[in-house]
Amino acid sequence: MSTHPGEPHDDALSGRLNWLRAGVLGANDGIVSTAGLVVGVAGATTSTGPILTAGVAGLVAGAVSMALGEYVSVSSQRDTERALLEKERGELADFPEQELAELTELYRAKGLSEATARQVARELTDSDAFAAHADVELHLDPDELTNPWHAALASAVAFTTGSVLPLVAILLPPPGARVPVTFVVVVAALAATGYLSARLGGARPGRAVLRLVLGGAVAMAVTYGIGGLVGTAVG
Repeated sequence: MSTHPGEPHDDALSGRLNWLRAGVLGANDGIVSTAGLVVGVAGATTSTGPILTAGVAGLVAGAVSMALGEYVSVSSQRDTERALLEKERGELADFPEQELAELTELYRAKGLSEATARQVARELTDSDAFAAHADVELHLDPDELTNPWHAALASAVAFTTGSVLPLVAILLPPPGARVPVTFVVVVAALAATGYLSARLGGARPGRAVLRLVLGGAVAMAVTYGIGGLVGTAVG
């Protein structure tokens, strides 16, 4: 159990910020990958059909790939957390006195005196020994393990949201303005996501914005050049 009344709130806020930051980064992935794809196709052809087909295919494939990767990753993490919790439950059943001594030492390591640590450990053990050890020793909440389906859905939605922007940006303008308009829109979007992710992470936004903008610009320039070369060769 927590010994600080504000800690659960802080942990919950930190968790929400982590999810939001992951969503921003997922959207950024969607922006860059889809922008690179549609700009590359636009470098090879001015026809709307191939650009739309490539953009939608990239959006769907990217969203599925991101969701699958997140599902596997979070499922593995959740399996590990469950195994740790089950191991702790078994140790509490088999070695209650040793576990009480361990909990006492954990509270002593937090700065409590021997007597206070022993008293806190004893009271928490009498209340809910498993919850106390899960919190202090494993830093886990058995009732708040990450759901892999939620993570997969959030990842897919974030990637799709980011992908829609360059796809719309390249389809709406006339053929001659497609690439310049997409470039400007994508750079602005990357600057915004870079700033937001840096602020959520407590970092200075300047470098994050610069990295994302330069990376996105280089990606679009390279794919546009390759698309032009391939289009010329095929044509």
